[in-house]
Amino acid sequence: MHAYRTHNCAQLRPSHVGETVRVSGWVHRKRDHGDLVFIDLRDHYGMVQIVTEVDGPVFKVIESLRAESVVTVTGKVVARAAEAVNPNLETGGIEIRAEDAAVLSAAADLPLPVAGEQEYPEDIRLRYRFLDLRRETLHANIVKRTKIISDMRRRMEGVGFTEYSTPILTASSPEGARDFLVPSRIHEGKFYALPQAPQQYKQLLMVAGFDRYFQIAPCFRDEDPRADRLPGEFYQLDLEMSFVTQEDVWETMEPVMAGVFEAFAEGKYVTPSGSFPRIPYDEAILKYGSDKPDLRNPIIIQDVTAHFEGSGFGIFASLVESGSVIRAIPAPGAGAGSRKFFDDMNNWARSEGYSGLGYINIKDGVPGGPIAKNHGEERTAKLIEALGLGANDGVFFAAGKADQAAKLAGLARIRVGEQLDLIDKDRFELAWIVDFPFYEYDEDEKKLDFAHNPFSMPQGGLEALNGQEPLTIKAYQYDLVCNGYEIASGSIRNQHPELMVKAFELVGLSQKDVEERFGGLYRAFQYGAPPHGGMAAGVDRIVMLLCGAQNLREITLFPMNQRAEDLLMGAPNEASLKQLRELHIRVVESPKG
Repeated sequence: MHAYRTHNCAQLRPSHVGETVRVSGWVHRKRDHGDLVFIDLRDHYGMVQIVTEVDGPVFKVIESLRAESVVTVTGKVVARAAEAVNPNLETGGIEIRAEDAAVLSAAADLPLPVAGEQEYPEDIRLRYRFLDLRRETLHANIVKRTKIISDMRRRMEGVGFTEYSTPILTASSPEGARDFLVPSRIHEGKFYALPQAPQQYKQLLMVAGFDRYFQIAPCFRDEDPRADRLPGEFYQLDLEMSFVTQEDVWETMEPVMAGVFEAFAEGKYVTPSGSFPRIPYDEAILKYGSDKPDLRNPIIIQDVTAHFEGSGFGIFASLVESGSVIRAIPAPGAGAGSRKFFDDMNNWARSEGYSGLGYINIKDGVPGGPIAKNHGEERTAKLIEALGLGANDGVFFAAGKADQAAKLAGLARIRVGEQLDLIDKDRFELAWIVDFPFYEYDEDEKKLDFAHNPFSMPQGGLEALNGQEPLTIKAYQYDLVCNGYEIASGSIRNQHPELMVKAFELVGLSQKDVEERFGGLYRAFQYGAPPHGGMAAGVDRIVMLLCGAQNLREITLFPMNQRAEDLLMGAPNEASLKQLRELHIRVVESPKG
C-alpha cells in the first residue's frame, strides 16, 4: 500500500465498500458525538468523512487533532446509514472507519478559519494566503482560472495561432502607465523596464513573418490598484495577425471569446459568436455614457438638449444657451414608488461631485416635480412622448458640458439599473466598441496626446494626419466589453515609418525622438512590414467575470494589497548596501514635512 494514499479524498464511492484504503489530507472539521468522533478530511480534490469509536485504535490520535493538521488515515470503507447520506458531497454515501492514523504535520492555532466562507480582514488573508487558498471558493476560483487559460490556449491553437514568448527585460515604452524599472549592474546608470505589454515585440514578430502569434503574457504597470486591476502585474491573452483588416480580427476572435465564456458560464446566457454588436465609440458615449457599457442594463440615455431651448425651466434653458447639453436617463416604473427614490438619486449625484440630477416622476400619467411644472404642460408631454415613457415611469436629467453630462448620465444609468433591479445577472453580454478617437486633449499637460495605442493606424492614414483636425481623427481601434468591463483592446497597426513619425510629431515628439525611443520598430518598418493587427484580452478580468467574483484578489494566487505590498513575502523590501553598490544606486529619501 502506498505510504500516503491509495485514493484521493473525492474518489471513494459505495462501490468501494469493504475495501481497506488510505487517504491523506487536512482536517477540515472535527465533530465529537460522545461515543463517536467524525473528521471531514480534505485534499485538493474533495472531502471524505472519517469516523472512529471512543474505544477505537486511533481515537487518541484523532481526538487530539487541531483543524488543518495534515494526517494520513488507513481504514475500511463502510456505507453510511440511509439517513446519514450527504447528497451534497461526492463521497456522501460512504465513510472510512479508521484503523490507523499518523499525524504528518500538526497545525498551530489558526489566524483565520479555513472551514466556511466568513469575511475576514484583507491584511490577515494576504499575510496567511497559504491558508486563505485552502478555502473552498478561492481554491475553486484558482482551479477554474487554470482551466480557463488552458481552454484559451486550445482555442487559439485551433484557429491557427502559435504561442511565442517575448522578453521580460525590455526598454521603457509609452503604454499609458508608469514602468517598473530594473537597474542594470553591467551598464552603470541604465535601466531595463518590465513590459507593460508585448506590443512592439508582437509587431516585430509580424514583420519577421510569423503571421499568427499569441501568448499568455505577464504585463507590469506601476499604477494605483483598483477592483478590476491589481497593482504590479496582470496577465493577458496577447495576439497579433498579419494581412488582416479589423473585421478579420473580430471574426477570428469572436468564436474564441464566445467559446471560452460558453465553456465556463455554467448555463448563463452568452452573446453568440457572430452576433456581437459593433458600437461606435461616439454612440456608446451618447447612449450609455461609457465606452464599456453594461448591455444587460436596458436603459438607453437620450439627448434632449433641443427640448429645453427656450424652456420655462430656466436653469436648463440657460445651460443650453451657453453650449451645454441635457441628457435623459429613463427610470422605468420608478414613478409608481415614492418620491424618496428621486431625492436619493439627486443626493447621490451631489455626493459624486456633481450639482445634482433633475427629474420628472410620472404617477398614473401625471408628471410631477419642478422640471415638469416649469417646463410647461405641452412641452413636457412632447418630451415624455419623445422618450417613450409610460404612465408610471420616471426620468433623470444630467446637464453640463458634453463630456461631463455623458459621465454623469453613464453613472446614473448604472445606479438606476441597479436600484430598480433591471440588470439580468444571468447573462454575459459581449460587444465591440469601435472607431475610437486617435487623439485626445490632455487637460493637465495642456497638449495633444494619444487616446489609446500610439501604434494604431489612423483612419484616413497619412492624409488624415496631414490635413484633418487631430481631435476628429478616428483610429482602427476597438475594445471588447462584457457586463460593464473592458475585457480586450486592440487595433490595426500602422506599418509605415513616415506615418509613425507624423503621428508622434503631433504629440510633440520629433523624428529623432521616435528613432531613439522606438528604434527597433522604426527600423523594422523600413524593411517590408505587412499590414497587421491584433488585440490583448485581460485574463484576470475574464476569470473574475466567469467566477462571479467582485475583486481580482479573489481569482489571483498571491496578490498584493491596496498599497502594492506583498504581505506574505514582505515585498517591497530594502536592498543591502552591497546590492545598491553593485547596481550603482543610492537611495535618496523624500524630504520630510
